[in-house]
Amino acid sequence: MTKTSHLAFDVHAATIALGLLDEGAAKPEVWEIANEPAAIRKVIQRVRKGRELRCCYEAGPCGYVLQRQLTAMGIPCEVIAPSLIPQKPGDRVKTDRRDAAKLARLHRAGELTAIGVPTEDQEALRDLVRAREDARRSRTDARHRLTKFLLRYGLRFPASNWTIKFWTWVRSLSFSRPEQAKVFEHYVDVVLYHDRQIEDLEKHIDAVAEREPYKMMVERLSCLRGISTLAAMVILSEVYDLCRFTTARQFMAFLGLVPSEHSSGQKQRRGGITKTGNGHVRRILVEAAWAYRHHPGIGSRQRKLLTHQPAVVADVCRKADLRLTRRYRRLEARGKRSQVAMTAIARELAGFVWAIARVQPA
Repeated sequence: MTKTSHLAFDVHAATIALGLLDEGAAKPEVWEIANEPAAIRKVIQRVRKGRELRCCYEAGPCGYVLQRQLTAMGIPCEVIAPSLIPQKPGDRVKTDRRDAAKLARLHRAGELTAIGVPTEDQEALRDLVRAREDARRSRTDARHRLTKFLLRYGLRFPASNWTIKFWTWVRSLSFSRPEQAKVFEHYVDVVLYHDRQIEDLEKHIDAVAEREPYKMMVERLSCLRGISTLAAMVILSEVYDLCRFTTARQFMAFLGLVPSEHSSGQKQRRGGITKTGNGHVRRILVEAAWAYRHHPGIGSRQRKLLTHQPAVVADVCRKADLRLTRRYRRLEARGKRSQVAMTAIARELAGFVWAIARVQPA
């Protein structure tokens, strides 16, 4: 006879705290081991005798290495969303052992929410797309340092920065002191370095987008106004599988685009969006929503892509174009701030993204 037991891990870089809670037991058994594959394999072989193990641990900086090791050993393991773990307001003591014991109890009670675990290929793509986003932020910081350095010496370009004319003006500058010239040269080199890095990363992302299993879905999502190849790759790399959401509302909630609420009794209080879930996709959709300020229409790029798509995809894109533009104008007429209106548009755009992903391959 085997009994079902719940094994929770509190994972850190060097150590792991384990909490083992057997079926019908009131208190879990807790101990610590080194965070090494051999140590994990040894403890699993010891505790799985006569037990059917169900494992879990919090998502964190250690990634999915433990989950993949346990899955390879034939043991189911869930990775838990940390922000959705129930917390006691009065609990002020936190240790690794207490966390492991709490996870084991909550997992047995079914009070934990598991996240979608990517495959190794999906995780590699996600890292590539996020590396491009990191490089973009670093370039923005580098550009600020360069322009603020020039401004301290009264040098300001009268037109738009980062154009060909701007760089021609930058190359014409000179400084009398060698220290200033060295700093200026350094700031310019850093900006150009990040430009080259972003260009190289975008080439790799475009190359991945041209092959399966991403090519078909990238082309379909790019038919929506405001969504480029890069935006489509951000969505696919972060969400993995859009079809795992049974309704559009679930997808919107996953992105944190639904209104928060704090209602009690006869009072209903709704606030701003929850901002839970994946912030990368949320940002991409809000940026894409700005395209719907303009008159509805299909650009040459969209028209070319739609010629190879099923009629259902074209119908969804047409509905999105008309509905979202009309929605923005109504919100604007009601006096809503543009940022608030764009958030509402992004929420509905997420629904159309979900609808396109649900279209079966032709």
